[in-house]
Amino acid sequence: MVEADIEVRAVSKAYAADGAPVAALRDLSFSIKPGEFVAFVGPSGCGKTTLLKIIAGLTAADGGSVAVASLSPEAARRKGMFSIVFQNPVLLPWRTIVGNLRLPGEILHRETRDPSELLARVGLGGFEQRYPHELSGGMAHRAALARALTFDPSVLLLDEPFGALDEFTRDDLNSLLAHICAELGVTAILVTHSLSEAVFLASRVFVLSKRPGTVTNTFEVPFPRKREAAIRGEPAFFNAVERLRQCLAA
Repeated sequence: MVEADIEVRAVSKAYAADGAPVAALRDLSFSIKPGEFVAFVGPSGCGKTTLLKIIAGLTAADGGSVAVASLSPEAARRKGMFSIVFQNPVLLPWRTIVGNLRLPGEILHRETRDPSELLARVGLGGFEQRYPHELSGGMAHRAALARALTFDPSVLLLDEPFGALDEFTRDDLNSLLAHICAELGVTAILVTHSLSEAVFLASRVFVLSKRPGTVTNTFEVPFPRKREAAIRGEPAFFNAVERLRQCLAA
């Protein structure tokens, strides 16, 4: 795995809608250190997912620049530096779980990590030969997370990965994700509407404005990188979530 810092400078993006341009992002700038976990929060439609696509080289910015480990997003993508976890696990129903984990390596023609080891790490040991319809929602998301780690990505992009889950399952998966990212040293970027999720997972939270999105505040999370689930019940955690809420409302 190549350690990856990310530099975003004055990025803007607009889309055509009914013949007129709609600005999604405007003059967006920030930097992320190698191995850092950051989150983005903001109103719906402020360009959070568009930003992830630009960083991953899946769509081009209209202006500004993005560098991933000193490479363009397109070059970093061609080197296989990114993995993306979506809100939907997107598991192929005709493949077993281990078959789904092997898919990225087959597509990229790259050597991957042992699927059984990854499934054991996310609590799915023994489910290798099951099919997606045999898993619960939380188990499917665990499988999707394991799949994203098959070829040791430098950057993990997380687009509301647990947004459709119940609170208990979501908290459980957040603890798992925090542990894995800290252990592997991957650079992680989370888009979420949950302020408590952002505070639990990230070292910094970037607050975006209404569309066109730009960074209006950077919230420094006042906790060490390694966090246990019990921190969610501490007054300091609730205070941090409330202060982030105030940043969003400002």
